[in-house]
Amino acid sequence: MKKGMGAPARDVDEYLAGVPEPARTTLHKMRAMIRLAVPPETTETISYRIPMFKYKGMLMGYAAFSNHCSLFPTSAALVVKFKKELKGYATAKGTVRFPVDKPLPFALVKKLVKARVELQEAKQKKR
Repeated sequence: MKKGMGAPARDVDEYLAGVPEPARTTLHKMRAMIRLAVPPETTETISYRIPMFKYKGMLMGYAAFSNHCSLFPTSAALVVKFKKELKGYATAKGTVRFPVDKPLPFALVKKLVKARVELQEAKQKKR
């Protein structure tokens, strides 16, 4: 559950501590999966009141809500690109929703992260 109108979390651990079960365990698993797939220099932060991974800019975020959890690859193009793999999950522009008690499969998270890293690196080369 995203922090309400109270003070926003100062860091990812504080955010996760405020998430009720079973979503907290699900988000811990998502965080671990993303960490395994990102480059080592990737950092974590809170942005727009949710945990975000940063690598050459905002890379990917995740959050808990009352009836679902979401992964935010911050790219609508990725959601379209992986439409087939995301079948069975609710998607919207740059968002993948999944049950509070069931994280996305690691293979899918890894594909999304790797594709997102490639987009960030390509964007950096253009500058």
